[in-house]
Amino acid sequence: MGKGTQYVAHQPQADGQIIWSQIENDTWKALVSRQLPVLEQCACQAYLEGAKALNLPVDHVPQLADIDAVLMAATGWQTQAVPALIDFSTFFGLLSERKFPVATFIRTPADMDYLQEPDIFHEIFGHCPLLTNPAFAKFTETYGKLGLAASKEDRVYLARLYWFTVEFGLLQTVQGERSIYGGGILSSPKETDYAFASDVPERTPFDLMTVLRTPYRIDILQPQYFYLESVDALFDIANMDIMAAVDSAKKMGLLPAKFPQKKVVNG
Repeated sequence: MGKGTQYVAHQPQADGQIIWSQIENDTWKALVSRQLPVLEQCACQAYLEGAKALNLPVDHVPQLADIDAVLMAATGWQTQAVPALIDFSTFFGLLSERKFPVATFIRTPADMDYLQEPDIFHEIFGHCPLLTNPAFAKFTETYGKLGLAASKEDRVYLARLYWFTVEFGLLQTVQGERSIYGGGILSSPKETDYAFASDVPERTPFDLMTVLRTPYRIDILQPQYFYLESVDALFDIANMDIMAAVDSAKKMGLLPAKFPQKKVVNG
């Protein structure tokens, strides 16, 4: 949902199938082979159970219909093929209907380590396993309904909630046992190691008002993560008066950023 992209999404055929090239299948294989062994040690249990249920192929890009069959049976969700970039109204609308947008392209080998816009690896490998979990599924649906009805200004605040949960959320028990549920972390080897093990970032218990007021940048390793005690806590967040909190957050203003401002080059 940025301003532009070099990528063009594949259009599904009449039967819903997408034809992927050998290079694209090899890219999927390389990404999964690199990340899956790491996640077995640090992904949350709900993710691991969901990944097992999805039975994602290792050697080729999966077809969305195969993902849908599992998600529909588990939580009533399905995927929706979309272009590389979609507007926020489309994004929120799909989530409100329990349809998870999946951009039907995969990064090139040159972008293996970092890609600003979410590709099919990020969406399927990073997010879809958690959509088999009732709490995660309910929270995501609620988020979509709130965003669809929200003003443009309110959506900016809601974006921070999504960022620090669905994309970059951690779990941590009172005993200090840590795991990952955010898809932005789970699909990135560098962010996985950094979020899970590094002493550099701050890890803070989730507080709705703080999250709504915390700035972030999409092009750096996160200086701060918020953690829940369990994925089931997303049920509790979904039941909060989130929009009332957004109104309060707007009145209070943003907290100081924990990162340097991005330099703008003129000319």
